[in-house]
Amino acid sequence: FIAVNHLEGHALTARLTDGLDFPYLLLLVSGGHCQLLAVEGVGDYRRLGTTVDDALGEAFDKTAKMLGLGFPGGPEVEKAARNGDGSRFSLPRPMKGREGADFSFSGLKTRVRQTIEGLPPGDLKDQDVADLCASFQAAVKDVLADRTANAIETFRSLHPETSLSSPALVVAGGVAANAGLRGALDDLAGAAGYTMSAPPPALCTDNAAMVAWAGESREGRQLVCLDGRLS
Repeated sequence: FIAVNHLEGHALTARLTDGLDFPYLLLLVSGGHCQLLAVEGVGDYRRLGTTVDDALGEAFDKTAKMLGLGFPGGPEVEKAARNGDGSRFSLPRPMKGREGADFSFSGLKTRVRQTIEGLPPGDLKDQDVADLCASFQAAVKDVLADRTANAIETFRSLHPETSLSSPALVVAGGVAANAGLRGALDDLAGAAGYTMSAPPPALCTDNAAMVAWAGESREGRQLVCLDGRLS
């Protein structure tokens, strides 16, 4: 038996799917965690930033619940946002513009609740839900891009040698399955001269494959991923 922290599974999955070399920058966003890490080796992780209150996945779940959507909230909010106007509701961008790479989502979640309460009682229309979901995602994109940009600068100072190669920004965890957030972070990575890497959606949420891979990585063996299957 090999003890594996499932966060390490998320941190190492991109090495299984994309064959990345160390070091790389990781944005880990899930229901219980929101962190920016320098992944320097198996078991060697340097935290550059974390949430000071709620995890992003939790904010998605609670937003979905307040809007009467299903669980888990991430896919439901993303689906509704496709038909929404992200500029209709003015939502805060917590921590944006500050130094460092920490996150905060409690205030954003509170403003969503206050916005819902400000709409005509008992008359929450489908378009209201779509617009609020789109506005929520727009705020999240701005926050993730801002915080990750700061982490990229810190990562560069820690690993200046990566400027001579193709440094990678890895996005992992359940929230990383969100296509809209992936697109925003891909744009950020490209502008910074980084390559954005994210596991396929099926390997973003907690799964046995990532835990097996982390265990094998600690033992120094190798698994091969072919068409989504391990051998």
